[in-house]
Amino acid sequence: MTVDQTSARHTYAPHLPFLRRYARAISGSQKAGDAYVRAALEALLADPGGLDTNPSNPRLELFRLFHLFRSPVLQPSGIAEPEGAALHGREGLMLTAIEGFTSSEAASILNISATEMEAAIADMKARIAAAIRSRVLIIEDEPIIAMHLEQIVADMGHETVANAITREEAVQEAGRTLPDLVLADIQLADGSSGVDAVGDILARQDVPVIFITAYPERLLTGERPEPTYLVTKPFQAEAVVATIGQALLARQPLFAPA
Repeated sequence: MTVDQTSARHTYAPHLPFLRRYARAISGSQKAGDAYVRAALEALLADPGGLDTNPSNPRLELFRLFHLFRSPVLQPSGIAEPEGAALHGREGLMLTAIEGFTSSEAASILNISATEMEAAIADMKARIAAAIRSRVLIIEDEPIIAMHLEQIVADMGHETVANAITREEAVQEAGRTLPDLVLADIQLADGSSGVDAVGDILARQDVPVIFITAYPERLLTGERPEPTYLVTKPFQAEAVVATIGQALLARQPLFAPA
């Protein structure tokens, strides 16, 4: 390995788990998102001479380079990803609401103007607001957090069909209610695992899952199947809204004109 490659790995490696989270969210699947990241990194490390090995904001630089090298892929449904404002809105909303970049930083990452970025994010929010009413199962053992999530779901125009606090209850409620979306913590009331609960649910039905957890590092190791959508506690409502919107829109005819 060259000096440039070693330096690049040292600089950018701490930010890779969050790039994987982002790539999965915008692509709609772990497989596609990880393929995005792998292809981008292979291109970068093949010619590291152009890398800034000591950037002032390595996280921003990594996301910018990712977008410079990534190529369009098919969504899980087989529909090609959207273009123009719909694509930039999806990416921009995730960059700002989930990854914590400012709107101007997101514009820099996507190589568009700040005005275009703001308009694209507004368009994406409108698409989320117009999304088909859906039924949501919440798996969360903290009553206050569960109530907050229920309120967010209601404010978006969706319905919470049940709130489960253990693995067994989560599986039962999923079978009973057949939700369109699952919001899940990873540590549950009786010491059981939300990850295991979701695994049981997915073995029986195909439903998008968003993990909402204070322990994202446990789900971003790259060592096993990992979630497509992940929100870190403590969360802002906007982050949950953006991720719910992404998960639900990925299941609809993709980003038809608003």
